[in-house]
Amino acid sequence: AKTDRVFDLAARKRLPVVLFAEGGGGRPGDTDLGNVAGLDVPTFRALGALSGQVPLVSIVSGRCFAGNAALAGTCDVIIATPDANIGMGGPAMIEGGGLGVYRPEDIGPTDVHRRNGVVSLVARDEPHAVALAKRYLSYFQGSVDDWEAPDPRLARHVVPENRLWAYDVHRAIESVVDVGSALELRPDYGVGVVTALARVEGVAYGLLANSSHHLGGAIDAEAADKVADFLILCESFGLPVISLCDTPGFMVGPDAEKEAAVRRFSRLFVVGARLTVPLGMIIVRKGYGLGAMAMAGGSFHAPEFTVAWPTGEIGGMGLEGAVRLGFSKELAAVTDPIERQQLFDRLVEAAYQHGKALTSATTFELDDVIDPADSRAWIRRLLRR
Repeated sequence: AKTDRVFDLAARKRLPVVLFAEGGGGRPGDTDLGNVAGLDVPTFRALGALSGQVPLVSIVSGRCFAGNAALAGTCDVIIATPDANIGMGGPAMIEGGGLGVYRPEDIGPTDVHRRNGVVSLVARDEPHAVALAKRYLSYFQGSVDDWEAPDPRLARHVVPENRLWAYDVHRAIESVVDVGSALELRPDYGVGVVTALARVEGVAYGLLANSSHHLGGAIDAEAADKVADFLILCESFGLPVISLCDTPGFMVGPDAEKEAAVRRFSRLFVVGARLTVPLGMIIVRKGYGLGAMAMAGGSFHAPEFTVAWPTGEIGGMGLEGAVRLGFSKELAAVTDPIERQQLFDRLVEAAYQHGKALTSATTFELDDVIDPADSRAWIRRLLRR
């Protein structure tokens, strides 16, 4: 009844909820209750109804099983300590169901949940978890006056001259947001995309960025789920979105299809179409195919602006694949392997020149090609109505 009372007040007053979720769930045989099974309690429905209405945070330090885990999973983010264990059933329930005998420590440890996306943030201990919860909630409580801008020239040196080299996308993020303002969510899940809350001139934004260190920036099924969930969060609480695009597209192939790629990738277009918050996209390097369109909310003309750094390049699909598909007969006609590779390289280079940002901007697929040092100025324009 106490919990239900708090949830009711949160709904009426539009207050964020922080749930300390440690516990083993229901208590069979509890004589304090006057019902048979307790399946009529309103608690789970009440917290579920708050989702998307107010920010919900769960802190787990210790064991969190059954009903407690269900409540934790209803929250937008779960912050867990290294000693936390989270599971929809505890040892007694698992053993009672004939599923084996396990120690509590074997069930849903933090190291598992930070990789499968259940845990959004890992804290050192409970006080650190509380500090992280406060920081997370701060992004939904308006602008701050105490902020520091990075040296804008740093953005010019993020992308390597060799277009095939990987780089640390966090450097790109740090070059456009306020110093020390980025809070990355679910960093060990869907690692091909970074999702973070950040500030520009004290204003809170949601930020997406592809990581070239994983699959060359291709969006796999986990990354797609991560992006979709994050966009829903930003939409729910009115955060404008910055998208830093560097992707060759969606990850394809037999293994990708085993991960329900069709459904999970396509969900991005549904979520993107429902966005009403301002969205701006900066193409840092690669912007290819459906994956790049998904990073733009479904179309390059969906955002308030779609601009590129001079290192940007776009195309209907990855250059190498496009050349192999579009010039298959020409390549097959060359019998010498060395000459065939040389022809392939020339065709790829020609396709690259055609898709360079400076060329693409002349066809109006991009709004502009910008100096990376001007990125923050473009981001600020998102809030100018």
